[in-house]
Amino acid sequence: MRLISWNVNGLRACVGKGFLDFFHEIRADAVCLQETKMQPDQLTLELDGYEQYWNSAVKKGYSGTAIFTKMQPISAKNGMDIPEHDNEGRVITCEYENFYLVTVYTPNAQSELARLDYRMTWDDAFREYLLELDAKKPVIVCGDMNVAHKEIDLKNPGPNRGSAGFTDEEREKFTKLLDAGFTDTFRHLHPDLVGAYSWWSYRFKARQNNAGWRIDYFLVSDRIRDKIVTASILPEVMGSDHCPVMLEIDI
Repeated sequence: MRLISWNVNGLRACVGKGFLDFFHEIRADAVCLQETKMQPDQLTLELDGYEQYWNSAVKKGYSGTAIFTKMQPISAKNGMDIPEHDNEGRVITCEYENFYLVTVYTPNAQSELARLDYRMTWDDAFREYLLELDAKKPVIVCGDMNVAHKEIDLKNPGPNRGSAGFTDEEREKFTKLLDAGFTDTFRHLHPDLVGAYSWWSYRFKARQNNAGWRIDYFLVSDRIRDKIVTASILPEVMGSDHCPVMLEIDI
């Protein structure tokens, strides 16, 4: 099974930059998107053979997620059933026979860490939500988690220490999530690989110089990590300030 996750930074704009070419070439079983920044009626996508599931923010042009899946889910659910967290279109869960597939667009702590306290509350709630799912069947969770976990996960860890996405608090919450029973699939297969990033600033020729951050992930329940076949980052794919990440898993 081949799965893709991509923060498209505005799906309508990304479609104009080759999204559909990539979509058809990659032939994934499911494509999970973050930061769609749209309502479903704002774009008609003809994706033969795929079911489309959307979760849009109440605020127009902001946040939002989507899952396009060849595999017919048993059910699909938006949000976590927590009103304070469910207005921004950040979570979709598809239930299949043997696993759950969750896509997430984790809130950014923002400049001057204006939203760090909210982020901490979110991280705790999302971890508990995943554990509730994991108690029933294994979970595959993917998306822009807005944190570089270790120093190896960004080009310039020193100057960025304490910045949104690389605060001690956010990194500790990510560690807590992994310790609760989840595996970072990319680091599981590539523990020492440097220069592997999924997001680059639009400033300072960051992508050209590969001065990036790895903040897009596929995590799986520990008990299915032996099913991981490949976990990869696709930096050659343009169209957003993020690139897609891919998981192939035999489940």
